[in-house]
Amino acid sequence: MTRKRSIYSERAENGKAEYRRFIDRKVLTMSALGISLFGLMLYAVNVGAFHLSISEIVNNLFSQDDESMRHVLWNIRLPRIVGAVMSGAGLGVAGAIMQNLLKNPLASPFTTGVSQGAAFGAAFAIIILGAGVTHLVGNEGVTQFSPYVVAISAFVGSVLTVSLILTVSAMRNASSESVILAGVAIGAFFTAATMLLQYFATDVQVATTLFWTFGDLGKAGWKENAAICIIVSLSLAYFVANGWNYNAHLWGEEVAGSLGVKVRNLRITGMLLSCMIVSVITAFLGIIGFIGLIAPHLMRFFVGDDYRFLIPCSALSGGILLLLSDILGRTILSPAVIPVGIITSFTGAPVFFYLLVRQRKA
Repeated sequence: MTRKRSIYSERAENGKAEYRRFIDRKVLTMSALGISLFGLMLYAVNVGAFHLSISEIVNNLFSQDDESMRHVLWNIRLPRIVGAVMSGAGLGVAGAIMQNLLKNPLASPFTTGVSQGAAFGAAFAIIILGAGVTHLVGNEGVTQFSPYVVAISAFVGSVLTVSLILTVSAMRNASSESVILAGVAIGAFFTAATMLLQYFATDVQVATTLFWTFGDLGKAGWKENAAICIIVSLSLAYFVANGWNYNAHLWGEEVAGSLGVKVRNLRITGMLLSCMIVSVITAFLGIIGFIGLIAPHLMRFFVGDDYRFLIPCSALSGGILLLLSDILGRTILSPAVIPVGIITSFTGAPVFFYLLVRQRKA
């Protein structure tokens, strides 16, 4: 009897040790991502026509000796970097949550049409509600007159899209492929609706909507970044707090319900928060595709489907991917700057095809 107890005790200790190593590997991955993101942010400060050394960066952060360099640092580069990190984190997390709640590995804000719905809402606000205006500062530029009207309209458009997606996913015998096909159809519909609005709009309104549908981090300012940061941080806190619930949801709604998870509330709240993230990013920065698809799948190679770690890792990897894409867009044809939305679409499309083929084989 004593021998059996010692064997059971030894197995329990071995299991605990293995679990600790399992957790340590995931924590190590998160730490490596955090360090990589910080290093990439430091490198991004140096990307541009003005080369700044580390000492110049530190001096201009806290002094006013060189107004031109301080302007470049505080009004151009740092807002762009912060916008890339926060927007990438938000899109990465939104993609991970959508893939869980819709039970589809191909789900993301872009592939489900949520980004297109948000873009239509933004175009509606600019053209119909008159929320956009052009101005000249040196070269021609386009800006927003009422950015929060655009953000609210974008949120309404994204919520409408998610409502249709949830309706399709709730139907009996609805496959994961049908959800993505519905997203493609909805995205095409909102894209056509946006073009219809542009067709009857004035030249100024067309220029404004076209400018804002580009995924461009150059539009990020401190006010826009503050709004994105608040929405992403609060949503991320909720998602991390419900990591165990998302793990239970992977086993099915019945299993999750038997474990005490309020599945309906989890799904509605998760999708609404994801919509809010996508809408505010789209309203301020334009459509940025495929970050929400690539970031979660990339992290699954390192942390698996444990949402306690997949959620924060998706946020970190999303920030890294978007910042890296922006650096590529600023350097590949320098001094010309390619909008980051174009870079992410070029790199994301092959990944989407790969995931689609792999799912078919599975």
